[in-house]
Amino acid sequence: MSRTFAFLRAINVGGHTVTMVRLRELFQELGLENVETFIASGNVIFEHGVEKEAALRLRIEGHLREALGYEVATFLRSNRELAALTSGCPFDAGEVAAAQALNMALLQAPLTAEAEARLQTLRTDVDLFRVSGREVWWLCRVKQSESTFSNAVFEKALGLKATFRGLHTLQRLAAKYLKA
Repeated sequence: MSRTFAFLRAINVGGHTVTMVRLRELFQELGLENVETFIASGNVIFEHGVEKEAALRLRIEGHLREALGYEVATFLRSNRELAALTSGCPFDAGEVAAAQALNMALLQAPLTAEAEARLQTLRTDVDLFRVSGREVWWLCRVKQSESTFSNAVFEKALGLKATFRGLHTLQRLAAKYLKA
């Protein structure tokens, strides 16, 4: 069995309220095992067999759309991927210390060179971006509420679905589930 982390978009935001009990049930209905949730923002941890990531993601998204009545973009990561992204911050210590927020956009595939170029046009004096694999790191030098950047801005500019998580949340997940 392989442990997988699902990061869901549109859970408990924008009027889409789903209890964590219901979310666990929906994943269990798919035959996934040892299903747990982590904070009420669409983080689901589960175990499964050898199903390929793309097929599993499509199966989860289809089931959630049918059960909840709206699209729930799903971003899957393995133990190894979660460990790598929580230990691989591309910003230097000084930049991180001066930041008000450090977040990650989780994507389903790496950005193309064209998409990365469009992303960099969103850079400002307060918002910096670094791309690493299927993640975009966003360092915000002011409170997020004071920034003009958001998930909606990202998706509109790049034409891609994403879900954002704070580095602290991802580190807490890794500390809980990736113990040696």
